Amino acid sequence: MYDVDFSPPEGVERPLWRSLLINLADRFAPERLPPLQLTSKPLDVILPGDSLELPWYRTVFTNIGDVVSPEKLPPLDLESRPVDVGELPADELNHPWWDSLLQNLRDRLAPEKFPPLHLTSQPVPGFGAESTLQILDWSELIAGPKVFRADEPRPIATGGSFEPAAAAPAPEAPAASPSLLAARMLLVRDIGRTRFRRKIWIALAAAEAVFLLVAIFKFQ
Repeated sequence: MYDVDFSPPEGVERPLWRSLLINLADRFAPERLPPLQLTSKPLDVILPGDSLELPWYRTVFTNIGDVVSPEKLPPLDLESRPVDVGELPADELNHPWWDSLLQNLRDRLAPEKFPPLHLTSQPVPGFGAESTLQILDWSELIAGPKVFRADEPRPIATGGSFEPAAAAPAPEAPAASPSLLAARMLLVRDIGRTRFRRKIWIALAAAEAVFLLVAIFKFQ
């Protein structure tokens, strides 16, 4: 890890008189540095601004010269090895239909044999299963004590009484919410408008078809 220094540069904390003296010394007695040695060869590069400022006749003669006697460049040295990517999708689309049919039959009858797949990681069993996935009960997944509730006692019918049991009162229907009624009315209205618009479009399409048929038979 590198220690990142966010402190300002040394020139910021330098006093004004000292920076003034350093600038005067660099002005009247500059430091003598050794000559610069270039290890690379300069390239003749024409900037876009310079090419736009050239006159038209110069560019015409330059283009003619490039066509008649083009510049001979050295052969390109590739440092990487080409990779066979197979057939591109555009080339596959240009094939005729019988070529794709024969290729599909070949893949169906004699498929290409690939080497076995070598897995570097161990498969993770699902819920502790070794071969297949098992769906466990909620009672086995939830940790805690199991509580068994007793069944409710059933009424015992006596042999001497044959009186019919009183009918249970019917549950009262809950009152409908006004918001639900308003939403239902809006939904019914939208469905009605949709059906009306569908009828209009069907009528327009039928009228257009009839008009086209009449025009075809009339102008023939």
